[in-house]
Amino acid sequence: MEQVKDVKTKERYTGTVLKTTLQGALVDIGTETPAFIHISQAVKDGDPKKTINSIDEVLEKDQQQDFWVKRVRKDRIELTMKEPLALEWREIKPGMTVKGSVIRLESFGAFVEIGAERPGLIHISELSHSYVRTPSEVIREGDEVEAQVLEVNRRKKQIKLSVKALQQLPQQTAQSAGITEKEVEQPPEPDLTAMEIAMRQAMEKSTGEKKKKKKKKNRKKKDANSEQEEILSRTLEKKVGQD
Repeated sequence: MEQVKDVKTKERYTGTVLKTTLQGALVDIGTETPAFIHISQAVKDGDPKKTINSIDEVLEKDQQQDFWVKRVRKDRIELTMKEPLALEWREIKPGMTVKGSVIRLESFGAFVEIGAERPGLIHISELSHSYVRTPSEVIREGDEVEAQVLEVNRRKKQIKLSVKALQQLPQQTAQSAGITEKEVEQPPEPDLTAMEIAMRQAMEKSTGEKKKKKKKKNRKKKDANSEQEEILSRTLEKKVGQD
């Protein structure tokens, strides 16, 4: 027989009703101590919104029924007939990773069912590190996605998610593959045809000849200037000697 301390919240049990009371019912779920379901946690005809005036409207002695563990106290197990959410508000924290299914696309992003009271929203800017014009470019309804929780606002019932937060940045991806930043920024040189190669060689040759001519011209000009300076120097020396 299972002990109370071994029972976990949200676990599902098939129990047998032992006794009904004004407040609820005692249920045998195979633990050393019978569990209890309050009338507020009973569901009639599968509709949690229906009002129940008496637990006898839903449960009766010896009836077998599926229940979920709502809360476990030191010596008491509380049950519910309302299937619990996979994620309660108190369980959703920024930074945690969640999985879900895309249920709706909008121009500003995608709504994802993650098992919480409300679906989470992945803003279009959080779908990818690359620019995205419309969510349908990278995601579709029915897709299973993994995202990181960015922000939780219980008062506004909002859960903000991000797909790109779990993806590597393009530069990080390049570095992990041994590609340098220069190689990422500069696309590889395209393959050249024989004609393009010949034209390039001709241009390089022409450029080289122009550089040689310019260098030779500068050298001649320098030699001419040196010669003029030498003549001027000799003239001045001769004039000083005559004086």
